[in-house]
Amino acid sequence: MNENKPILEIKNLHTCFHTMDGVVNAVDGVDFKVMPGEILGLVGESGCGKSVTAMSILRLLRCPPAEIKGEVLFEGQNLLKLDKDSIRKIRGNAISMIFQEPMTALNPVLTVGEQIAESVRLHEGLSQQKAWEKAVRMLTRVQISEPEARAAEYPHKLSGGMRQRAMIAMALALNPRLLFADEPTTALDVTIQAQIMELMLKLQKETGSSIVLITHDLGLIAETVQRVVVMYGGKVVEEALVKDLFYEPLHPYTQGLLGSVPVIGRKATMGRNLDEIPGMVPHPLAMPKGCTFNPRCKKAMDICRREKPPMVKPAPGRRVACWLHTGKEEMNSVTSGQGGK
Repeated sequence: MNENKPILEIKNLHTCFHTMDGVVNAVDGVDFKVMPGEILGLVGESGCGKSVTAMSILRLLRCPPAEIKGEVLFEGQNLLKLDKDSIRKIRGNAISMIFQEPMTALNPVLTVGEQIAESVRLHEGLSQQKAWEKAVRMLTRVQISEPEARAAEYPHKLSGGMRQRAMIAMALALNPRLLFADEPTTALDVTIQAQIMELMLKLQKETGSSIVLITHDLGLIAETVQRVVVMYGGKVVEEALVKDLFYEPLHPYTQGLLGSVPVIGRKATMGRNLDEIPGMVPHPLAMPKGCTFNPRCKKAMDICRREKPPMVKPAPGRRVACWLHTGKEEMNSVTSGQGGK
């Protein structure tokens, strides 16, 4: 694999849902890349399109009512052009996903060992006995106690931490080259969260796989990833190296996310505990005109309420979609009617 070429490249990804109330644009023109061996963070509030983006890439959405357009290039191959049999050979094998809630992702009528062994049999063609032995080895690898006994148990008999470890074992059983981790520590206590993330990073180093970590936990992002993509309203609003994003966030939404993180001593130095973002994420059937963040933005200008901001590159390795960082020539072009929305 060429280390200088992205393992995954998303170009102008659009995902909409046709409902009785109208068309919901859940993902609206998303672009980003994932490099070999990289851990990329995908952040934003709930309802910003992070999970739908991942499920669109893996084609896990039922079409219709969903409709997916754009390009999803995995090692140069457009996954959106593959037939169902071809995408199944990639999904779970070359690309895996750890889902947000293991209790709903795991099949309640199959034992944990059977669910891990099933994917091994399908993709590697092993016998039932060999696949079961590999399932037990994977449970051992993710540090589940008494792996032989746990493999024979049903998901409801395992604790939340054990179920999450089982999901990781299933996702990594075939040594995927790309892993999507959708809120992998949700609903776990702090100690177990730390153990799960330590385990994921250890296995990632062993396999050399790339990870897309989907979360709204900025503390986790700061400690784990190399690069961050910030989403809002189904769009990418900012992208930067993690140190640059935390040191100098450019988009008002990113600034709001970082300002809402509890920090010891903030009240003594700044006179307040949190710098919260007012309002809520807009309803997908009632997206505001112009910049989707403008109703909640303290720095919104008239142009923000009329026109969608273009994505600009203010510095190497950085992208931001905000009129505050757009050159005067581009703003004048739009206001004079020469630029597009």
